[in-house]
Parts: sequence; C-alpha cells; structure tokens
Amino acid sequence: MPSEEEQQPLLSGFESNARISELKSVEIEEFFEHKPVAIRWWPRLVAWESRLLWVLSGSSIVVSVFNYMLSFVTLTFTGHLGSVELAGASIASVGIQGLAYGIMLGMASAVQTVCGQAYGANRQASMGVICQRAIVLHLGAAVLLTFLYWYSGAFLKAIGQSESIAEQGQIFARGLIPQLYAFATSCPMQRFLQAQNIVNPLAYMSIGVLLFHILLTWIVVYILDYGLLGAALTLSLSWWILSILNALYILLSPSCKETWTGFSIKAFTGIWPYFKLTIASAVMLCLEIWYSQGLVLISGLLPDPTISLDSISVCMNYLNWDITFILGLAAGTSVRISNELGAGHPKVAKFSVLVVSATSLLISILFSALVMIFRVGLGELFSSDTEVLAAVYNLTPLLAISILLNGIQPILSGVAIGSGWQAVVAYVNLACYYVVGLPIGCVLGFKTSLGVVGIWWGMIIGVLCQTVTLLIITARTNWQSEVEKAIDRVNKSTNEETLELLTSI
Repeated sequence: MPSEEEQQPLLSGFESNARISELKSVEIEEFFEHKPVAIRWWPRLVAWESRLLWVLSGSSIVVSVFNYMLSFVTLTFTGHLGSVELAGASIASVGIQGLAYGIMLGMASAVQTVCGQAYGANRQASMGVICQRAIVLHLGAAVLLTFLYWYSGAFLKAIGQSESIAEQGQIFARGLIPQLYAFATSCPMQRFLQAQNIVNPLAYMSIGVLLFHILLTWIVVYILDYGLLGAALTLSLSWWILSILNALYILLSPSCKETWTGFSIKAFTGIWPYFKLTIASAVMLCLEIWYSQGLVLISGLLPDPTISLDSISVCMNYLNWDITFILGLAAGTSVRISNELGAGHPKVAKFSVLVVSATSLLISILFSALVMIFRVGLGELFSSDTEVLAAVYNLTPLLAISILLNGIQPILSGVAIGSGWQAVVAYVNLACYYVVGLPIGCVLGFKTSLGVVGIWWGMIIGVLCQTVTLLIITARTNWQSEVEKAIDRVNKSTNEETLELLTSI
C-alpha cells in the first residue's frame, strides 16, 4: 500500500503557501492524478487557483464594470432631463443598443474560445489573424444593424411603445450609431488581449475613459444643454477613444509581439467556417441578454408605461451592474478554462470551475444583502418622482433574488465559452428563457394584478431553470474529452488555416 508521500510526490515536501503558489498548472495536474488528495492540501490548492483566477478576473472585472459604467453614467444624466427622456433612453439602450451589444459580445466570445485555447496550446502565431477575421465579421454586422438604429422609432412603435417614448428613443439611438462601430472593433480586440492574460492595461484604459466620459457628459448635458442627442454622441465618442487605445496597445506593445504579427490578407480567407462558430456564440449570448431586455420592452406595454419602464429600467440597471461584475469574473473563468484545456489539463480545468463557482456565489450573497440594506435609496440616483421611487422599492426584493441567481449562471456561461459549448447553451437558453420564463412573465404581468412584479417573476423562473440545466451539464462533463476537442480545434485553426471549428461544438 503506497504511502501518502509516495502518492503525492510533487507537493509532499512543500509546507508553505509561498512554495505551492509557485507551482505550474502541469504540476498541479500531475498532483491531481495521484488520488486521493489529502484534506490538508485542499486549502492550499484553493488558494493557488484563487490567486490565478483573481490575477485574471480582477482586471477583467474592472474592464467589464467600467465599460458598462459608460452607459450607466449616460442614463443617470439623462434621467434628470425628465421621465420621458429617461424612458426613451432606457428603451433605446435596452431594445436597440442592447441588441447590438448582445450580438457583438456574443460574436466576440468565439475569439475568446479559439484564442484562449490556442494560447494555452502555445500556438500564438495565428491569434492576430483570428482577431482580424473577427473584426471583419463584426464590421459587417455593424453595417446591417445601422438600419435598425436609424429607423429605431418605427421599430419601437411596432412593438407597442408610445409615440413620445419612441420619439425620444430614436433620438438617442441615432446618436449611438458611431458607438456601434466602436463595439465592432473593441470587442474582438479586448477578447484577443484577455485570451493571452493581458488584462491590467485594459483596466487602466477603461478607468481613464470613464473619468473622461463623466466630465464630458456633465459638460455636454448640463453646461452646453445639448440634451439627449448630446448625451448619446458623447457616449459614442468615449467608446471610440477606448477602441483606439485598445488598437494602439496591440500595435505598439511588445507584449503582443508573438500574437500580433501585422495585418494579413488571411483575415479575409476561411471566413465561412469561423462565421459558423461566431453565429453559435452570438445566439448563445444574445438569447441570454435579450431575455432580460425583452422583459423591459414588455413592461412598456403595461398600464402607465412610463412608471413601469422607469422602475424596471432602474432595477435592471442595478442588476446589469451586478451581472457586469460577475461577467468580469466569468471572463477570467473562460480564459482559465480555455488555457487549461488547450494545455491538456482536464483536472485543473474542472477544479477551476468549482473554485470560481463558490467564489461567485459568495460575492452574490454579499451583493444581495447590500441591495436590501440600501433598498430605500436605490431609485433616488435615477429619479425624484415619488411613483417611480415607490415602484423601485417594491421591485427591490426581486432584484435581490435575481442577483443571487446570477452568482452562478454567468459563471457557467463563461465555462461554456472557454470550453466551446456555445451551441449547446444556445438551445438551453432558448428553452428556459423563451419557452418557460417569458410566457410565465407575460401571464403574471398582464393576466394578474402583479404587473411589472409579475414580469420580473417570469425572469427569475427562467434564470433558475437555465442555471439548474447548466449545473447538470457541467457536472456531467467529461473534461478529458473536452481537452481532446480543444486540441483538435486548435490544430485545425492554426495548422490548416481553415478554422473548421464548428463540428466539435
């Protein structure tokens, strides 16, 4: 019978956290191969994984939150222009800008999958071509979406929004057209940098641009009195500054010398196979993002739509803030998973999933508690209307429940992106959100006296259904099989230059 020392040859001599923190993933993977793992090692292994996770996720959270804060700040300023202006900007932000953002972010997750796994497999040379190919596809999508932005007023009326709200929404949406093209360039570039663990520079850029945006929006809205259109154009300008900074870093930084080898005509070849992966990625994330946004749109059909829209939009902004924070953690997770799968470390990948899930749940419990503690003041940042404040107060307990559920769901989506499960998760999202959650929300909102509260309950039920399903899928995953799929995907994308990525997902 082998002794514990013989079973765990790599770590048995290390008695300090400082030494274990210096170990590489390949050594931890070998350590996990020697079962059983003694209880005394688990705290140190959790500390090892947490350190790696937060090195990635800390800055990713800053990037995610501060990028979201650009829109959050804009809506805060427009909210003090009036209730109709806030409703118009909110409905455009949710129904138009959110639609485009979901598509761009979803398509960019394909960059995260392929580049992350290529980086883990030490195949950096083709990452720049993959990023360029993604930008080409994103710009094509932006051209098509421009028509929706320009004719957004007619679209908002067609889905039942009032004349005044649709008019203000169109003004705001047209001012966001330049931002659409900034999305198309910055989303792939940010995922390209994150895939190779370059996150601190992205965080510094995001912080700097947000500070500039706050000052400029204050000047444009309050000093120059350019109103809703001025606020939208300012947001577009800030996003373009962020995109230009991302591009300059990629072009000039020595950190990207191995992954960015210059512009290549190869970016225009092999587009169709890569397009299939981006479609699966976009559908997965869009179904997720549009679900909550669709419920906001539906709330505009309730009696007294201005109050309903304002209250649910305020709460949704806080929920989006929380989701944005967790999505930063999920971005770090997807990089960790994709890197480890690409490097051939299934047990480390599985361990990373367990650690980040527990971490995210604890964070969400804390956020839920804070929402309930500051329940009275949540609406005052956006509005001084007493009816809106009362409606926000009534929605706050449901907001807390949603925050708690979102402690797990985005993390599991991050695992899916890192593993390349986008197509599977797209089907899960379609069933849980649009077959289960949305109909329940409509019934409770329009056929009972619950109103906007019933619509939110529908969202909660859909998210719960999706979370349970993804937990089952993740728990039943064969991580060794995922390693084999990742290696096959990387080989096809880097050796054959055809990017035949689709069949394995």
